[in-house]
Amino acid sequence: MGRSEERAAAPGTTTAGGPFVLVGTDGSSSALGAVEEAAREAGRRGVRLVVVHAFIWPLFRVDLEPSVYGPTESGLRRQAQIVLDTAVARAGAAAPGTEVSGELIPGEPLVVLATRSRGAELVVVGSRGTGGFGGLVLGSVAVHLAAHAECPVLVVRGRGEPDGPVVLAVDGSPDSDAAVDFAFTEARVRGAGLVAVHAWTPRSGPGDLTGLFHSAEQVHEEAARVLDAALARAADRHPAVEAEPRLVRGRPREVLLEESGSARLVVMGARGRGGFAGLLLGSVSQALLHHARCPVAVVRGAAG
Repeated sequence: MGRSEERAAAPGTTTAGGPFVLVGTDGSSSALGAVEEAAREAGRRGVRLVVVHAFIWPLFRVDLEPSVYGPTESGLRRQAQIVLDTAVARAGAAAPGTEVSGELIPGEPLVVLATRSRGAELVVVGSRGTGGFGGLVLGSVAVHLAAHAECPVLVVRGRGEPDGPVVLAVDGSPDSDAAVDFAFTEARVRGAGLVAVHAWTPRSGPGDLTGLFHSAEQVHEEAARVLDAALARAADRHPAVEAEPRLVRGRPREVLLEESGSARLVVMGARGRGGFAGLLLGSVSQALLHHARCPVAVVRGAAG
């Protein structure tokens, strides 16, 4: 049974009741699709679902109540409550038996969801919201959460293959190591196969000097070692999940985008071994968030 409440306090304090999956809604079709997927995810994990609608209008100090001349169901507060109640009802229908609660939290969506993610097992968001421009393929909330949420982020996009595997991107980075456990868990709770992909190339770009000091065979051997080591560390913790290692010569972006076409989910770290240390999202993870043909989960290491 679902329930909704309005929280006047600043978001971030985990409510009682144990672990939970968090999902944000703004009433868009993308958000409602994310709500349904989040409900199924909570059901698979056996945890409760918290549906949040960030109520931004109080920040503008406008009248939130119905006009005395208008219908009783009008007014900004009432409209926000309808958005939330609709999402809670959709969640309950998608995963009967899962505990669902709704929270109407005053604040800006980026801040509300990133802060409310503290203590969550997973935060789920749609790829587009109501405020985006038609030409954008990924909403600002999804990008912001992937970089700043304090738990793994699942961006619901693309169609996904219902019978496809969970695809794990491995590159030996700290964020990639954190993504390994998440991917194994997802494969287990979904009853899916797991394909661990490590894409390698002798040279990743014009500034990469690897090819000057190491042969293609040496780079291949190192890539195989990285992949084997990642799976070996996870095997003891997830004995029920069999992972298929897949070592592919090619650029990670192109390889993973191709793999997403036959996957039900792609799991990857927020940042790989390349790029600048100050970036919260790497170029490959950004490419997957924008262009993958299935949902994408982004996992950040403990150091964030």
